[in-house]
Amino acid sequence: MHELEIQVPAPRPGSYKVAIGTGLLPGLWPQIKAAFGHRRPFVITDANVVAAGHLDALLGSRPAPQFIIDPPGEGSKNITTAVAIVEAMEKAYLGRDTLVVALGGGTVGDVAGFAAAIFKRGVPVVQIPTTTLAQADSAIGGKTGVDSSVSKNAFGAFWHPAAVYIDVATVQTLDERQYRCGLVESVKHAMIADVNYLEFIEQHMDALLNRQSAVLQTIARHNCTIKGRIVEADPDERNQRRMLNYGHTIGHAVESAGNYQLLHGEAVAIGIIAAGRIEIEMGLSEPDRLERITALLERLGVPTKPPSDLDERELIDRLKHDKKAVSRWPRFVLLDRLGHVHCPNGQYATDVDRLVVEKVLNSMKNDR
Repeated sequence: MHELEIQVPAPRPGSYKVAIGTGLLPGLWPQIKAAFGHRRPFVITDANVVAAGHLDALLGSRPAPQFIIDPPGEGSKNITTAVAIVEAMEKAYLGRDTLVVALGGGTVGDVAGFAAAIFKRGVPVVQIPTTTLAQADSAIGGKTGVDSSVSKNAFGAFWHPAAVYIDVATVQTLDERQYRCGLVESVKHAMIADVNYLEFIEQHMDALLNRQSAVLQTIARHNCTIKGRIVEADPDERNQRRMLNYGHTIGHAVESAGNYQLLHGEAVAIGIIAAGRIEIEMGLSEPDRLERITALLERLGVPTKPPSDLDERELIDRLKHDKKAVSRWPRFVLLDRLGHVHCPNGQYATDVDRLVVEKVLNSMKNDR
């Protein structure tokens, strides 16, 4: 097992450990009880995780109050679900001594973390991510939230976990689509911070697609190290942490405009290619960079173009509603070279003219 520690600076100083290994889940409950023994655990998971056997693996025959999100997925990531969870905790007579245990993918982790942040003005949450997406990204860093009917993550809070346990064996139960699209966040981390890591992904793609445990542990360590370092420097996304949004601005717009028919990683893959085209328009791209990344994403089997039925005007409107928008228009994270984010005047997000974005979206729609 590999462990790393993520420091959270003021105004909420402290730290939390991230444990990474294979086959951790069956022995994890006693560790959680030992670490947080004075707290009463409340497990939040979803129907997919239950069907995969992960809840049984965690609890065995031990009783624990729980909430199962059903139907699973982004469609349930809303304020109604968060309210239902809080009320379920109240009905179980839980209080400030509660420990929320989030067992699942990105939706479970986001909703559970948000519920923990608002229950009784905040209780700790332990993240146990079970998908490639959550293990790479959403379980680390304390971003929690739910969607509105207009945009992604409209309600949210920064609520850093008390601990994170990553058992890479859990991703063996994912279907191929879920597994592959979750790896897009790993590609993103490599692109923004570590060219050597990008080369590792390219060179070990066959082993990665075959779900080999050793490779899965290696990418988990890289992802957590990269994201942990960025979060330590900027836990509340004042500046540097914006770089983690690479590919997400247009990706989120594509995801929400398509009524979440695309999975998050698929939408981010499209957003990464869109960012690459914006970089070309703004004279920031290296020779053959876009072709290299396109080829890598195509090896993953994820889309690199928006669905043909998505209205460009709807995408532009969704961008205006982006949670990071100022004066109804977001700034974009861009690269000036692989492994390095473009930082004009020390800012990790860049002004991009709307006409440039419209040109890129139009070219992606017509390039089929």
